Amino acid sequence: MSSYEDRFERPAGMEDLSLSLGRPERLSLLKRLLPRGFLGRSVLILLLPLVLLQVISAWVFYDRHYDTTTWRLAQGLAGDVEMMVRLLQSGEMPQSEVLSLAQHIFWLQAELIPGAELSESVEPRLGSILHERLETALMERLGPRFTVDTVSLPRDVIIEVNLGRELLVMDVSRKRLFSVTTYIFLMWMVGSSIVLFVVAFLVMRIQVRAITRLAQAADSFGRGGDLTGFRPEGADEVRQAAAAFLQMRERIKRQIQQRTTVLAGVSHDLRTPLTRMKLELAMLGGAPEIESLKQDVQQMERMVDGYLAFARGEGGEEAKLTNLSDLIRRVVADARREGATVDLHMEQPITLPLKREAFRRCLTNLLVNGVRYGNMVSLRVGLRHGGLEILVDDDGPGIPEERREEVFKPFVRLEESRNPETGGTGLGLTIARDVARGHGGDLTLDDSPLGGLRARLWFPI
Repeated sequence: MSSYEDRFERPAGMEDLSLSLGRPERLSLLKRLLPRGFLGRSVLILLLPLVLLQVISAWVFYDRHYDTTTWRLAQGLAGDVEMMVRLLQSGEMPQSEVLSLAQHIFWLQAELIPGAELSESVEPRLGSILHERLETALMERLGPRFTVDTVSLPRDVIIEVNLGRELLVMDVSRKRLFSVTTYIFLMWMVGSSIVLFVVAFLVMRIQVRAITRLAQAADSFGRGGDLTGFRPEGADEVRQAAAAFLQMRERIKRQIQQRTTVLAGVSHDLRTPLTRMKLELAMLGGAPEIESLKQDVQQMERMVDGYLAFARGEGGEEAKLTNLSDLIRRVVADARREGATVDLHMEQPITLPLKREAFRRCLTNLLVNGVRYGNMVSLRVGLRHGGLEILVDDDGPGIPEERREEVFKPFVRLEESRNPETGGTGLGLTIARDVARGHGGDLTLDDSPLGGLRARLWFPI
């Protein structure tokens, strides 16, 4: 059996088109043409079969019902015309009686014009089933001695028949050739489809609304917001997903509370011996060995505080509407009091819901990180990319690009590029990113125009 390519010749250039537009490209084009939203795709799933059903129904109707009905009506009219022609040609009845009979019985407005010739045939530009069927029926009855005009008059059809010495002109109402059920069928078909589509659209929108609320609740929980008023609704599958989400939320909150409680207990247990060690070292005097031990104890205290801050994360703090401009100015003022050189630039006043203390901890960590390893820090705040963008630049040694993700891991310190004498516990950037992602944003690192490191903090609005 020959292949498709052997049996059919490809048009010129088809090979190049097939090669240039492969299957992945066609699928990508189809995806771009499809609606992106679930409601839009659901409406499309409802609309396509509905339109296809309309097209098939209309085709079947016109091919069967309308065509058959028009043909039978045309045959009936052709029979009436043939009978009038025979009566007029037989001479058995006066012509006036034949014309009166045509008007009262056959609804034909007819007149005889002596010596006239047939007019030129007028055919519709786009074709017409009515014109074709009537012309065919008259041809079977009368032969080629007539003309039909279905264009000149909007409500009537003109038929001319050559009787030899006279021309018979008939004016026929289109109602004799047209079935009113055509319009009734189309109106019922289109009208009922529109009503059903509107009902289906409204029901589908209610179902999609439940999915949208679930997505909003998940996004709000990801930003640390409150889910007051959210409850499972919609179809059984959507309710099941919402119930699973609420259970997951409770498990996450329980895990965070347990982690915070355990770390707080560990911190309390460690602080007691550390405090006792500090008192004992203070009573032993000022020997060099004692001073070294005091520094070790202080370092342990800082490590315990850092571990607790990391484990606590955002804690149980709730997001509140916050004047971000004032909060940033206070953080910068605290850093300047510590001797840091910070250049602040805010494009406009900003107010948005935030976990205030968590955000303060995040921004403070970034400023401390920049001040610790550089001489100057630049802080830029503005609304960009559909959210709040905060850029913290320093003129320090920076971080190699291949190791920038590594510094976000807990307790990781890059001692090759950072001074170990002034380094912290390796939790500053980890806590900062944890806070950013807890608000639905993110923290990334890049090269700074000042020559050091740029920390880009982004929060959705």
